[in-house]
Amino acid sequence: MIHLSNITKRFGDRVLYQGASFMVRPEDKIGLVGPNGAGKTTIFELIAGLDTPDDGTISTDPGVLVGYFSQDVGEMSGRSALEETLAGAGRVSELGREIAQMEKRLEECATNPLGDDEMNRLMERFGEAQMEFQQRGGYDLEARAQEVLTGLGIDATKWHRPVESFSGGWKMRIALAQILLLNPDVLLMDEPTNHLDLESIMWVEKWLKDFKGSLVMTSHDREFMNRICKRTVEIANKSITTYSGNYDFYLREREVRRQQLEAAAKRQADMLAKEEEFIARFAARASHAAQVQSRVKKLEKIDRIELPPETRKIKFEFAPAPRSGNDVVKMENLCKEWPTPEGGIHPVFSGLTGVVQRLNKIAVTGVNGAGKSTLLKIVTGQTKPSLGTCSLGASLNVGYFSQYSCDLLNPEHTIFEEVSSRVPHASVGWVKNLLGAFLFSGDDSDKKIKMLSGGEKSRVMLACILSQPVNFLVLDEPTNHLDIDSREVLLNALNDFDGTIMIVSHDRYFLRAIANRVFEIDHGHLRVYEGRYDEYLQHVESAESTRG
Repeated sequence: MIHLSNITKRFGDRVLYQGASFMVRPEDKIGLVGPNGAGKTTIFELIAGLDTPDDGTISTDPGVLVGYFSQDVGEMSGRSALEETLAGAGRVSELGREIAQMEKRLEECATNPLGDDEMNRLMERFGEAQMEFQQRGGYDLEARAQEVLTGLGIDATKWHRPVESFSGGWKMRIALAQILLLNPDVLLMDEPTNHLDLESIMWVEKWLKDFKGSLVMTSHDREFMNRICKRTVEIANKSITTYSGNYDFYLREREVRRQQLEAAAKRQADMLAKEEEFIARFAARASHAAQVQSRVKKLEKIDRIELPPETRKIKFEFAPAPRSGNDVVKMENLCKEWPTPEGGIHPVFSGLTGVVQRLNKIAVTGVNGAGKSTLLKIVTGQTKPSLGTCSLGASLNVGYFSQYSCDLLNPEHTIFEEVSSRVPHASVGWVKNLLGAFLFSGDDSDKKIKMLSGGEKSRVMLACILSQPVNFLVLDEPTNHLDIDSREVLLNALNDFDGTIMIVSHDRYFLRAIANRVFEIDHGHLRVYEGRYDEYLQHVESAESTRG
């Protein structure tokens, strides 16, 4: 369907890839991976025709429709959410408008008749447009648009709201709805799970599994990638490499290939050393001149094996968490209501009762709007319950991270200054090691906070929290904006943390690796599941199949 052959792309003096090739086949599900800045987004732009390679060719089979979802949603205004979604349906939407115009013209024929030739042309075009519209699923287009919006968490009460009234995150969902409604032959998706909650992620996952076209996507959600993608294409070290499996397969196979390359490099180095030793030993002897010259020419023709740089990972030993009491949090009949703009009351939950015990690592789950973040705010004292009590145990030092925590960073500080200000008695080396563990090495620590991306700010804030002697971590979506490598760093830190954790996250891989209990907020009430997150998911799936 789409062939990228021997492509080279440069930005100034920097080469993204050179002489690289891969292809997108019918019904492919490809995960595009690689370090930040390697050129993944540029690949999308090349395939979508928004950019051109410096060398090589990109060919797309005739008639193939390519749809591209990017993080840049552009301007949205003047339509409702539903109208904006329908407008993204491309050719189908155009046909719908054309048919409506022709129907109007036919109605006008009663008072303003057309000539025979003009009427024949109109009727012929009307029939062609109706047939194409039907073939492209136009007659159920609005129903499909409503289904997609609902799946992405935009229910019927919001369909007719002006699109400009939505926040940036919700506009991203509308842009995603547009591309899914387009239903192209090849779907390019750059981080489709950003700004989505777990329920919406699972809905998109099912949609993509059922999708009959080809998919190329990037995602920071490892579980999402594993469940959907059957091939992995890595962009790194100026090359593009294809692996015939999902993300976990790619990690294993990449390590195997590296080990094989290291072995081949060692064999080559040993051979080169022997040849060079022979040349040095006999270079001055006329009797060996021919052999020496032959070996010199042989060495000149050999392509040296180059090992790609290894990803540098630093292991940081966190100080032991101070001992807390056995009962960390006690909740008794917690109730929370928020006032509405209209002067009414919106009930969030009621009657929540439970105990968080020392060394629990609790995943707080529930549908969007169930009150997960609100519960964490009550636990950390950010807001008060409407009814009931929430009491913290003895000797607690609480570390709290929310999506707004990064606003507490001083934009004029460097990364080093920001972290060291939280631990004024720590040595320079200790702070540098901590920053290295959170992927800030070398001169990175001298960057100012105001110059950082969202993911980099999140890493700084998490480093600040974990630099303190805390024994109770309360984390609300800590993986938002973090790439897979950064999530692994945080995951390792939390697995080593010997205190208590309450966490809200839409990253299932992350929760599987951490949680040993689950608090589910269901229809305003708290259900407690003893056991790991995997066991909780099995319980939920079993209950759903029984109901089905």
